[in-house]
Amino acid sequence: MFFTYLRRELRRRRKAALVVASGLALGIALVIIVSSVSVGMSKAQDKVLESLYGLGTDMTVTKAAAAQGSGGTERPRFEFDAEDDDATQSTDRVMVQGFQTLAAGTVDTVGEQDGVANAVGGLSLTVMKVDGQFKRGEFKQDESSGQSQGGPGGGQGGGGQPQGRVEGGGASFDVNSFTVYGTDVTQQDLGPLTSSRITEGRTFKASETDAEVAVVDSAYAKEKELAVGKTVTVSGTAYTIVGVSTADSGDAAADVYIPLKQAQTVADSKDKITTVYVQAADSQQIDTVKAAIQKNVSGTTVTTSADLADTVSGSLSTASDLASSVGKWLSIAVLVAAFLVAGLLTSSAVSRRVREFGTLKALGWKSGRVTRQVIGEALVNGLMGGVLGIAVGLAGAYAVTAVSPTLTAQLGSSGGGGGPMGGGGPMGGGGPGRQTASRTLDIALTAPVSLTTILVAVALAVAGGLVAGAFGGWRASRLRPADALRRVA
Repeated sequence: MFFTYLRRELRRRRKAALVVASGLALGIALVIIVSSVSVGMSKAQDKVLESLYGLGTDMTVTKAAAAQGSGGTERPRFEFDAEDDDATQSTDRVMVQGFQTLAAGTVDTVGEQDGVANAVGGLSLTVMKVDGQFKRGEFKQDESSGQSQGGPGGGQGGGGQPQGRVEGGGASFDVNSFTVYGTDVTQQDLGPLTSSRITEGRTFKASETDAEVAVVDSAYAKEKELAVGKTVTVSGTAYTIVGVSTADSGDAAADVYIPLKQAQTVADSKDKITTVYVQAADSQQIDTVKAAIQKNVSGTTVTTSADLADTVSGSLSTASDLASSVGKWLSIAVLVAAFLVAGLLTSSAVSRRVREFGTLKALGWKSGRVTRQVIGEALVNGLMGGVLGIAVGLAGAYAVTAVSPTLTAQLGSSGGGGGPMGGGGPMGGGGPGRQTASRTLDIALTAPVSLTTILVAVALAVAGGLVAGAFGGWRASRLRPADALRRVA
């Protein structure tokens, strides 16, 4: 009897049921879209951080920034030999990014701290290579000067200086700057190289700790026409390319990757590193681990993913703020309004059914039975709204993912011990663990919908139906048979 009456009433009041369901669907769809976009924003920020830190890195340890005016930041010098005219000359300079290093033993010290699961060191370098040639100028003597000095008794006399000018000559040089990262080949599951995938060749072998081999970034390889089997020269040493890597998102951490020991050799930085990449045993205890490292490892700066996230600006940051603030409160406001409208419409519908409910009571229906009938109708309306809202929400999230709008993330300096020119390197370029003053990454936004979001939507649909049913049921329970008789009369 309950379901028969329920089906008949819903058919008879289809327009009213559709209005209630549509209101709830709007609120639920907005919740799904905002939630999925917020998740997409979070994943986009994670990609930005992974492009710098690599997968699995929770924090980095670098040397504390030197006080201004403390020296130790000499400018790079390039020396050329005096060679024959038009001879091509080449020289390069390998510099540690940020000009500050830590002892390699810092890795073991950090790894011994409570809460640290793994620690790996790396050395970030910048190579500046200058190629070119000098061209000697030619002296052109003035004709009048030559005549006046040609014989005895001339105007200038035999000991005078020739008069003329130098024509031509000069110098033409090309400056090529690229970044090199020395990676610990025995522990390749942590560090910047993990944010890239090998697309050609192979990665390093654990036995190649001091081998003259290299992995190059695909963008740099394309620019310099490099490939697996060819060589790339760093400070006079030719490294055989064994693999080509492609960054999963954003820019690669370095143009060329070589074994850590080789990087220390070419940079004349034996047993030195620039960055320690740390993985915490418990992601919930990152702040505790950071405090322990800062306390027990003096002279260092510890930067977590959260610290770096605070430096992210640009359209990604703006959109994330809008999604987490304006979008969240807008969803709540629309949802609350939908619940209230559904309740008021259900209550209004009960008012128009006074004669019907009063007659049912006169026939022996209890107030509880009438209330359950009204709540049942409202609950079905809520479920209909939930199904419609989920469909609209999924369509909206799919549209966002299909369009994949590009957001820009700009990373500001985070006090990682950068160089004197504001960036991690002498040319203002950043490096792993040392953020630059203005590194910009483009990230495609997606809107993934999780099962949790769907379950929340179903719960909201049921809640909306119960709220509307509570309004209508309370009104229906107060009706008396006498009211129905007066309406009939």
